[in-house]
Amino acid sequence: MARRRKQEEVHENHERWLVSYADFITLLFAFFVVMYAISQVNEGKYRVLSTSMIDAFRSGNLAIQATPPSGNANTMIEIPNTKPIATAVEGQQRLQERARLKQLADDIGKSLAPLMQGGQVSMRQDDEGIHIEIKDTALFPVGQALPSGNSPQILSAVAQQLAQVPNEVRVEGFTDNIPIRNAFFPSNWELSAARAGSIVRLFMENGIAPERLVAIGRAETMPVANNTSADGRARNRRVAITIIAKTSGKSEDISAATASNLLPTSATAP
Repeated sequence: MARRRKQEEVHENHERWLVSYADFITLLFAFFVVMYAISQVNEGKYRVLSTSMIDAFRSGNLAIQATPPSGNANTMIEIPNTKPIATAVEGQQRLQERARLKQLADDIGKSLAPLMQGGQVSMRQDDEGIHIEIKDTALFPVGQALPSGNSPQILSAVAQQLAQVPNEVRVEGFTDNIPIRNAFFPSNWELSAARAGSIVRLFMENGIAPERLVAIGRAETMPVANNTSADGRARNRRVAITIIAKTSGKSEDISAATASNLLPTSATAP
């Protein structure tokens, strides 16, 4: 009996390795579960972050809505005191565009010098672009819509300079409040539109792409002086040319059809 007990105690269990193997497999499984969980992106939070970044770069406000840090892999951290990057970039672009237009204005001023010396042209620059106002007497005979004298040559020189830049150009015709009625222009609307259109056509003939141009007739609706005096009416009869800055945000949706539809159909009035 004693010998049998001794033999049973000496007997070894050769299957104990299964316990260690099972523990190893369990730990390995837990490891891959943790790695999988870390690798997963919270789709909802990712979309919020993406939308916030897009809105920030469009508006210049880079404040990000964030959840409080919890230590998890998917936590979004708020960025405090962030510099408005988009606003800084936009400001730099405005400065560059203003400097470029300033040089363009200087060049155009040289071409318009003969008219500016006689007080027939004024020019200014602001955030919208370059504004040029020309009295009607410097461009057109009374009641007519085609440039005369040396004005076509002067405007052609301006057009050749504008053909070298990408900016849109708006040409507006204005009149005083005295009605006009003849076979060519039934009212001041037709006269102002035809004058703006003739300038647009001249610009097109000198190399400016038609999709960059627009002609607008304003008639007597936007006076700069009182129409009760001869001097005031003379100031109101004008053509305004605006070279629109690329950064102004006020560029108009224009097309070749817009310009061509407003071109004058006659050179002179009876």
